Amino acid sequence: MKLIVGLGNPGRKYRDTRHNIGFAVADELASRHAAAFESAPAEALLARARTLGADGTLLLKPLTMMNASGFAVSEIARYFRIAFDDILVVADDVSLPLGRLRARPGGSAGGHNGLRSIIEQFGTTGFARLRVGVGRGDPRRDLADYVLAGFDTDERPVATEAIARAADASELFVAEGVGPVMNRFNGPPEEPAP
Repeated sequence: MKLIVGLGNPGRKYRDTRHNIGFAVADELASRHAAAFESAPAEALLARARTLGADGTLLLKPLTMMNASGFAVSEIARYFRIAFDDILVVADDVSLPLGRLRARPGGSAGGHNGLRSIIEQFGTTGFARLRVGVGRGDPRRDLADYVLAGFDTDERPVATEAIARAADASELFVAEGVGPVMNRFNGPPEEPAP
C-alpha cells in the first residue's frame, strides 16, 4: 500500500493559500478516486483511494500546523506499516516558478518546515517528495506572508493546472515509482499543441 501525503495548514483561513497546495493535490486525488477524508488514528484526515494502485492508496492531510506535520505522517506510516519507499510527500516550493513540479527520491528539507518535521520524525531523508512551485513573489515581501496568502487572480489557472499535474504525477508514483515521475514531470510544463 502507498501513502500520499499532502502538506498544508488546517482551517478555513489557510484553505486556498500557496502553502496548502499539498492539501489541494490530496483533495484532487480523493475526488478522482471517490475517496472521502475521515478522522485518522493520528491528528490527520485520511482517505482510502481503493481504485488507486493494486492495493489501494492512503491519502493523508495532517491536521497539525505545517511545522509539526511529521508527527501525523510518522504515526500513520507506523500504524499501517508503510515502507519509506511507498511514501510520497507533496509540498509547496517557493524556489520553483509557479506551476513547475520537481520530484525527488529523497534529500534535504530545502527550507520547508513540513518536510523538516517529517525528516526529524522519520530519522531519514529517504522518502519521495513532489514539490509544486508557487513562485517567490516580490523579494521585499515577507516570505511567510507570501505563502500564507491566496493565489492572485492571474495565477489561479496556472495553480489549478499544477494541482492537476501533481495529481497525475502522484498517480504515476503509485503505478511506477518516483523514477518515472522525475522523468515525466520534472521541468517546465509542456506547452499545449497549437
